[in-house]
Amino acid sequence: MFGTIFNVVMIIVGSIIGSIFKKGVKDEYQDILMQAMGLAATALGINAVVQHLPSSKYPVLFIVSLALGGLIGEKINLEMRFNTLVNKFSKSNLAEGLSTAILLFCIGSLSILGPVEAALKGNYTYLLANGMLDGITSIVLASTFGIGIAASAIVLFAWQGSIYLAAKLMESSINTDLLNEVTIVGGLLILSSGLSILGIKKFKTLNLLPSILIPPVVILVISIFNL
Repeated sequence: MFGTIFNVVMIIVGSIIGSIFKKGVKDEYQDILMQAMGLAATALGINAVVQHLPSSKYPVLFIVSLALGGLIGEKINLEMRFNTLVNKFSKSNLAEGLSTAILLFCIGSLSILGPVEAALKGNYTYLLANGMLDGITSIVLASTFGIGIAASAIVLFAWQGSIYLAAKLMESSINTDLLNEVTIVGGLLILSSGLSILGIKKFKTLNLLPSILIPPVVILVISIFNL
């Protein structure tokens, strides 16, 4: 768990530094930082999809995942619940920034592969690299949305910790196909977040978040019944 703890510390430190910068950043500079983060998220999302979709053995699974996950998320209305919770503590646009931070920090390839590599091979390279990137990203996000971005570190710890423990328990069951499909769906969620920040199209990205859970379930069923 050393790599995950390092990742968490980098996000918290980055958020503190960014929030200090925020106090002296003019509105027009905050606007351009918002655009920069929107473009960055969009680019990262597209890159994840373009990189992993050609390797997919289940080319329609991401469509099914988004559809089913979206219906589940809409039924639960994760977006509204999340915004209501965040707005209790902040009247700014922190909810949008925090949801983007959670997606960027948790759904990236390094954040998924890192705990798996750490659990199976004792290799912390991915997590250390991810921590450095998240630290820089949190500075930019916090300089725009404030210190509240640090809360994403809690979600990251739970996310990577869960993956680490699952990898330890399911050492023989985890395969590249599963990681590939999860990354494709995750890339699309990051893309939707980026487009929302840029104001191109307002997506209910958090309502689509359950889509991440569909590929593991489908691939598990396929492996059990040898489909």
